[in-house]
Amino acid sequence: MSFTAKDVATLRAKTGCGMMDCKKALAEANGDMEKATELLREKGLAASVKKASRIAAEGVAFAKVSDCGKIGVVIEVNAETDFVAKNASFTEFVETCADTVIDENPADVDALLACKAHGSDMTVDEMLKDKILTIGENIKIRRFVRYEGDCVAYVHGGGRIGVLVRFETENVPADVLGECGKDVAMQIAALNPLYLDKTTVPAEALEKEKEILMAQIQNDPKNAKKPQNIIEKMVTGRIGKFYENNCLMQQAFVKNGDLSVEQYVAEEAKKAGGTMKVAEFVRFEKGEGLEKRNDDFASEVANMIK
Repeated sequence: MSFTAKDVATLRAKTGCGMMDCKKALAEANGDMEKATELLREKGLAASVKKASRIAAEGVAFAKVSDCGKIGVVIEVNAETDFVAKNASFTEFVETCADTVIDENPADVDALLACKAHGSDMTVDEMLKDKILTIGENIKIRRFVRYEGDCVAYVHGGGRIGVLVRFETENVPADVLGECGKDVAMQIAALNPLYLDKTTVPAEALEKEKEILMAQIQNDPKNAKKPQNIIEKMVTGRIGKFYENNCLMQQAFVKNGDLSVEQYVAEEAKKAGGTMKVAEFVRFEKGEGLEKRNDDFASEVANMIK
């Protein structure tokens, strides 16, 4: 069966693959469009296997809330280069993954891959393999968190940081929750608190901090003659500073340093005639903890010239 340039263009529009890949697939399939599409998908599988070992530490951290405002998700999807992270096809895939998490509530990434992708007949895994083929880079869904309740999402720096906050509210209008929630989410993005409040700091982390502070105070010559009970009081005082630096609710609110975040949220709820508190939050920063690519672009260009 023969094929025309229009067939090649149609296959390209359907699959997003390169013109030459589409032409080769049609030639191999003797002009059969469905078979050519299947061949391209098989190549996508092979491409994903081949690219799987390549470092993917760029990409985006993305967060969104369902239309009803009662389900939120933050997700990180990685690619090899920052350039691809700005690709419309890649960002659409990331949002589809987020929508699928909202719809299906998968237990983990493997379960998400097996889900039918939002708005598609393909599974997320099949869609991922298609993206690897069409985009030409290794792509990985790294992690996600899903909350149910009054959620607010925030994305900073075009996908460098994604934040999801869940509130517990009573008689608080949606616009008040949205504005206050965005302020809190921006605080989380900027200051990266480790804990929600001082009650959530693990005992072992607190003991470790006390040991460090005790050693610092005892090693300071100015404290050489101070009795142990005074040193212990100094440690207690400095633990308060630890809470202020590391616990969201005890941090100074960035828009008004006279208030803690806890006080700011309580004040906004009181103005609205209701109650509101932060129940939990999660902050993803793209590529955190991952090995980064070390591309030598100067050598690469020099080799191309040769």
